[in-house]
Amino acid sequence: MKVEDPGLQRVISLKPMLIPHSGGRHEHQKFAKAKVNVVERLITHMMHFGKKYAKNTGRMGGKKQKAMSVVRTALEIIQLKTGSNPVQQLVKAIEKSAPNEDTTRMSYGGVVYHISVDISPIRRIDLALRFISEGVREGAFANPKSVEELLAEEIVQAASGDSNSYAVRKKNEQERIAMASR
Repeated sequence: MKVEDPGLQRVISLKPMLIPHSGGRHEHQKFAKAKVNVVERLITHMMHFGKKYAKNTGRMGGKKQKAMSVVRTALEIIQLKTGSNPVQQLVKAIEKSAPNEDTTRMSYGGVVYHISVDISPIRRIDLALRFISEGVREGAFANPKSVEELLAEEIVQAASGDSNSYAVRKKNEQERIAMASR
């Protein structure tokens, strides 16, 4: 397993773990979440199943063991579908769905306008994982498919750069808006 994107090599941790659960020990150190295993970061993003203002509530709020089993099953499905390493597929999906540019608000003389900025590598990974988990959440709503199948499908589509993937669509939309505000 390796990371192709040179900008993300330092911040995607592929350190092997038996159980992806660090217990939040990285929380009080600056930039320490870059050392947390990427699968664990996906698991924690999958736990947020509530609304925007109440992310940690809802049916998956705080249920890390349940999120772990969902991700484990999804990785097994990816292994069966593609025949390749599922963690490598996850890394490819993160690389393909991580945006390079974003917009920020600038206020100059009482006038507010948006300006295009580059994104730091850690934020790129955060956004990619958020887009993947949001796509699974939206796809699972009123759908007979299981969350595991939808997560596996989203990761495989994002890894191939397919425009049907929610994460890749969100990345393209965000970069298009940033390009327009240059």
